[in-house]
Amino acid sequence: MSFIAKTSTLIMALGLATVPAIGNAKNDNALDNANPNASFLRCGTKQPSIQEAELREKHFQTLKAAKGKPGGGGGGGGSTYQPRPNGSVVVDVYMHVITDNGGNGDLSAGAINSQINVLNDAYANTPFTFKVAGITRTANNSWFTATHGSTAEKEMKAALRQGDASDLNFYTNNMGGGLLGWATFPSSYASDPVNDGVVVLYSSLPGGSAAPYNEGDTGTHEVGHWLGLYHTFQGGCSGNGDYVADTPAERSPAYGCPVNRDSCAGSRYPGLDPITNFMDYTDDSCMYEFSEGQANRADELSFTYRNL
Repeated sequence: MSFIAKTSTLIMALGLATVPAIGNAKNDNALDNANPNASFLRCGTKQPSIQEAELREKHFQTLKAAKGKPGGGGGGGGSTYQPRPNGSVVVDVYMHVITDNGGNGDLSAGAINSQINVLNDAYANTPFTFKVAGITRTANNSWFTATHGSTAEKEMKAALRQGDASDLNFYTNNMGGGLLGWATFPSSYASDPVNDGVVVLYSSLPGGSAAPYNEGDTGTHEVGHWLGLYHTFQGGCSGNGDYVADTPAERSPAYGCPVNRDSCAGSRYPGLDPITNFMDYTDDSCMYEFSEGQANRADELSFTYRNL
C-alpha cells in the first residue's frame, strides 16, 4: 500500500460523533467507535448512500470520458491519465472570517497564514497547492452561528462568495452544536455554485481553542471533500467504499487512535482501518496522510468538475 504523508510534525483533525453505522455491524462490540471528545462533531458534510454514490460515480465517469484526463498529452485533456506534478495545481483561496458584532471569532493574519501552511503541508505530495487570494472580515451575529443548510448560511455565501468553480471559498464562524465543519463536493457546483466552499469552526484553526482539534486539519479534511474525496468509511464494508483502491475498507468512523482496528475483517478486506488518513475521524495526533489513490482521484475529480 502506498501512502502520502504530510511533511511536518503538525498534528491535525476535525470531528463527528453521531454518524450512523454503515455496512456489516456484526463485530460492533469489538470496535472502539466511541468519540472520546464527544463535545465535538467531526464533519457535517453529507455522506451519500451507496446508491447515491454509484449514481455520482456514473456521472463522473461519463463527464471524464467526454472531457479527457489530466496529464494526458502533456497538459490535460488526454486519453491516458498521468498524475500531475506535485504542487502544479494552484488553488486560489478566499478566506471569509465571520465574527459576531462584538468581534468574537476574529482571526489574525498569522492564524490565516498558518491554516494555509497546514493545507500546503498536508497536500504536499499531491498536485494541489493553496494561496490566499483575498480576505474578508464580516461582523454579523446571524452568520457567526450559521448552521449547515440554514438561511443564514445561504445569505452569508450569497453575499461573500468570490471566483468560480476553481476557487476555494473558506468560511470561518462559530456554527455551534460542537460541529467542526462541512463542505460541498465538486459535482454539486453546477447546480448550486453559490453554495460551493467549506465552512470551518474558527477555533479549529492552528492555535485555536478547539483542542484536540485545533491544529488546522478540520480545514484539511473539508478541503478533501471539496476536491471530491469521500470519508474513508464511505459505504462501510459494502460496494465500492470510497472509490479509492489503496484505502482499506472501514465499516464506520474511527475515533481517538484505535491502533490495529480492523472493522472490515476477512480475506475480502485486507488491511487494517486507515485511521491515520485525513478523511477518517480520528484525533489530530493520529491522522497525517492521504493515500496515492486519494491524490489521483482528487486530481481527476477537480480537473473534471472544477477545471483545476
